[in-house]
Order: sequence, then C-alpha cells, then structure tokens
Amino acid sequence: MSDLLDRRLVFVTGKGGVGKTTVAAALGLLAAGRGRRALVCEMEPRGDLQSAFECGPTSYVPRPVSDGLFAMSMDTEAALREYLRINLRLPLAGRISSVAQALDFVATAAPGVREVLTVGKLCYEVRERHYDFVVVDASATGHIVGHLAAPLGIHDLVRRGVVEEQTRWMLDILDDPAQTGVVVVSTAEEMPVTEALELTDRIGPETGVHLAAVIVNRVLPELFGRAEEATFASLSAPAVIDELAELLGEDPRAVSEVFSAARLAVRMRRVGSAHLERLRSGLPPDTPLLLLPFLFGRSHGPRAIHQMAELLAEELPT
Repeated sequence: MSDLLDRRLVFVTGKGGVGKTTVAAALGLLAAGRGRRALVCEMEPRGDLQSAFECGPTSYVPRPVSDGLFAMSMDTEAALREYLRINLRLPLAGRISSVAQALDFVATAAPGVREVLTVGKLCYEVRERHYDFVVVDASATGHIVGHLAAPLGIHDLVRRGVVEEQTRWMLDILDDPAQTGVVVVSTAEEMPVTEALELTDRIGPETGVHLAAVIVNRVLPELFGRAEEATFASLSAPAVIDELAELLGEDPRAVSEVFSAARLAVRMRRVGSAHLERLRSGLPPDTPLLLLPFLFGRSHGPRAIHQMAELLAEELPT
C-alpha cells in the first residue's frame, strides 16, 4: 500500500453502500495533508461529496474544500464542451442545448463515448499536471469496468486519426501502474465480497488498469476470543445478571440487553471473519488488503473523513 499515494490517478469503486465515497475523500484529504495538490472527483453526481465535506454543491468546476484539496462532480456535457474548446477551438457560449443534442446523438451511435469523455477528463487533469493526485469516487462495481474499458474499446475500433491519437495518450496513463490504479472497497459481507472478487478478476484483463488494493471497510472489533466464551456464558446466566444489576443499581433487563448486544456483535464479527477469509483467499497473492475498523459514530461528514484519513495514514507510510 506504500505506493498508493505515489500514483497520479486512483479510481475507488465498490458495491453501493460500502463507503467508497468516504474512502475516496479520505485518500484525497490524506494526500493534501502530505503536501500534494489533490482533486476528488465524483463520477456520478449525487451530492455524496457535498455531504462528505459538508461544503456547498459541487460541480464540474473544482472547488476548494480543504487546504490543497479540491472537489468536483463529473458532467459529461461540460466535458464535451471543454474538449471541443481545447481541441477544436470552438466558441460554445450560448450553444449548450446544441452540444447536448449532439452528444446524445453521438453517444447513441457509438456506445462508450460518454465514458471516454468522463475518463478522458480525469486523464487530462493528470497529463496537464493540474493536480498531483486525482482520486475518483467512481461508479459501482457493476459499471466501473465499462467506464475504464471504453478508451481501449474505441481505440481498437478506430485505428487512425484524431480519435486514435486521443485514446492513445489516455491509455498510456491508464495502463501505467506507476500512474493509475483501482482501489476496490468492500465490507465483510456476502454480496460486497462476491462483487469485489468478481471485479478483481475482470479489472486487469478487461481494462488494462492495475488493481492497486482492496480495502475492507467497517470491520468489527473482536470483543473476546473463544477461550473467553465460557466466562462470558457464565456471566450472562440469569442469576448472575440479577446480581450484577443489583451491584450496579440497574434494571436487570437493561443489563441483559447489554449481554445480548455483545452476543450479537460476536456473531456478526465471526460471520464477517468468514467472508473476510473468503475474500483474502480469492484475491491474487500480491494484492494489498487493508482493513478499516467500524467507526462507531457518524458514518459520513468531515469527522468521519478525518478519522478515515488517520486510519489510512497508519497503513500508508510516508
């Protein structure tokens, strides 16, 4: 994991709900904290970054959210307008509707155009060195392969001219493991692990982009080991609970609920451990695997982002 922040472009993906936005935002915050000019881009503009940083609405124009850290939301039509302005020197002021209609027509005729514009914008920021580190809150596991494979697909389809030239420099960035990588976020649950394993099998062969790491989020702590189970069982006996309640001056039902919650946490941890072992055994042997603990508190917002960045800092030495 030590080289993750040395890359220029990192895509963070995972099944919906596993915390990929938090991880992406934390990576950006950590990079900025280490003196790098960083950009966090939300590939699907849902307002998740706005909630994570508790800032104003994000848009295609990057806005500062912290020292050295900027946030933006992808807009395919805006990316097309920027591309035409830069490459064809076309003045497009007041012609937004025409551009939108043209984009819809071209995207219908040539699948992958929207994806190329999205990925191309991110590669452009890397190529032009506007930022030292670009981290993408990417689409979920079911769609990320299509996004990353689009430049390769169009490049293979069009072997000459401007399109070939444009996709070639994108591929030079995407295919370089020193510059670009994918981070797959999962939780220790059945479906997220299944999707993570399926994606790790596909990401390299189908896109050419390097699998940088797998991060398992919200790992529950081990309350006690199996050797301590007998002690816990004896303490949770009804007679003992009554004695504890009397000593503590609490309602026996409240004390019993504490023990019930502890039993549930132990079961959840052990079920999660089985899923975690399945994930570990199914990954390529050289894939870095990082475990992030469950944050007991707010699951989003600046506090959670800073906590996550601190946890990542322990695993990503300078």
